[in-house]
Amino acid sequence: MAIDTKNGSNGTAVHASLDFTTFRNIINGKLVSTTQTRHTPNPSTLEPNPEVPIATPQDVDDAVASARAAAKGWAATPLAERQKAVTDFAAALRDNADAFAQMLVREQGKPLAVAQDELNRAAQWLEVQARLPFPEEIVEDSAERVVKTRYVPVGVAVGIVPWNYPVMLACGKIAPALITGNALIVKPSPFTPYCNLKLVELAQAFFPSGVIQALSGDDNLGPWLTANEGVDKVSFTGSTATGKLVMQSCAKTLKRVTLELGGNDPAIIFPDVDIADTAAKTAQFAFLNSGQICVAIKRIYVHSSIYREFLEAFVAVTKSLQVGDGLSEGVFVGPVQNKMQYDRVRGFLDNIQATKATIAYGGATTDHGDAPAVQGLGKGYFVQPTVVDNPPDTSRIVVEEPFGPVVPLLKWDTEEEVIARANNSDAGLGASIWTKDLQCAERVAAQLQAGSVWVNSHLDLRPDATFAGHKKSGIGAEWGVEGLRSYCNPQTITLPKA
Repeated sequence: MAIDTKNGSNGTAVHASLDFTTFRNIINGKLVSTTQTRHTPNPSTLEPNPEVPIATPQDVDDAVASARAAAKGWAATPLAERQKAVTDFAAALRDNADAFAQMLVREQGKPLAVAQDELNRAAQWLEVQARLPFPEEIVEDSAERVVKTRYVPVGVAVGIVPWNYPVMLACGKIAPALITGNALIVKPSPFTPYCNLKLVELAQAFFPSGVIQALSGDDNLGPWLTANEGVDKVSFTGSTATGKLVMQSCAKTLKRVTLELGGNDPAIIFPDVDIADTAAKTAQFAFLNSGQICVAIKRIYVHSSIYREFLEAFVAVTKSLQVGDGLSEGVFVGPVQNKMQYDRVRGFLDNIQATKATIAYGGATTDHGDAPAVQGLGKGYFVQPTVVDNPPDTSRIVVEEPFGPVVPLLKWDTEEEVIARANNSDAGLGASIWTKDLQCAERVAAQLQAGSVWVNSHLDLRPDATFAGHKKSGIGAEWGVEGLRSYCNPQTITLPKA
């Protein structure tokens, strides 16, 4: 399939169409092929997706040099023009959202409706961040002097994008980096390179050459970029283990770094909730995108007085969630995205069986030895949504983030107890509280160690609100005004009036 682009803010139509059958790197405004290529499978069918480039060290050096050359002129471009370019780019993405969504299903596995929602959010993340106020801060304006703090671009940034929400999370880095006057190199996950390459190809019609580039490669590419002395800032979204490696690499050249890492989000259910409604909502927030969301519900603490009734309602909802190929009608749970993650989730299921924890529902995978198989789904990486009934707090499914469709429900009795148990984690990304008593909710929210806390909701993310992790869930912040500033160096100027 091919889609047309319009002339953009740089006055040229660099690429007249996007062809979703061929994929190349984008360096200095040009489509660049590589000698070696690779591909990933469609996680629903295991059929091969098209070939993608494997970038070389020379490609990295060329992209960094082009970014450094472009950064100065882009930083000097008026803020309003930079904002307009990002807004125009968002409009082009909306025009072509259907083609992107189809490709997203084939490379990531999520249901088409979820892919379409991701494309809508990706455009929204561009549009809203382009409208955020970004003024200088006046510290003093007296008869004697003016003291003001301004925020200047760091120069060249690298955005390392994960495989679970590749388009939205790429746009979450593209918008603040470009609005604040930086040049950006996008590095897609090796598992989901396709949409990100086309996203940056589409962007060429709206930005000067070298301002936004994309490099696809193998496991060597990330370390080459983080070690490159011409890169000033790295924004990484991914696992905590990999985030530590990124930080170590960046420390060698004192790069600025933003890390958005793993979560183990608790949901606390109070006894006054509408059980059926809350069970339905929390099940969807746990199993959306096959549980592959860093801020999805991972642990559900249910008051003991309603535990059994809530568990039954939760299981009933879980049974109704259709598993299958993302392009099939009515599917809510697609496959796990890649073989490595599939094997990790199967490891959790093995552990649950080995420790004799009670599975209230689920436990089947496409191919899992002696375990029952998910019926009628071919050979993709499918895992049946699985509910674990009140395992010990020390069990692996409670302590670690499975990043798959497996969730434990746990009993609690006192408010003090459940807060302590919810906070008993190295992660601190998100949390939610479910109750009709809003004073109670606010009291509990203030005591939870998480960067985002929602009441009677979850996953309610906004491009104009700061998103950050506590503890080992991250360093720095993305989105909102804080996200813009994360791509800048603050500079305070003291100017006498006479």
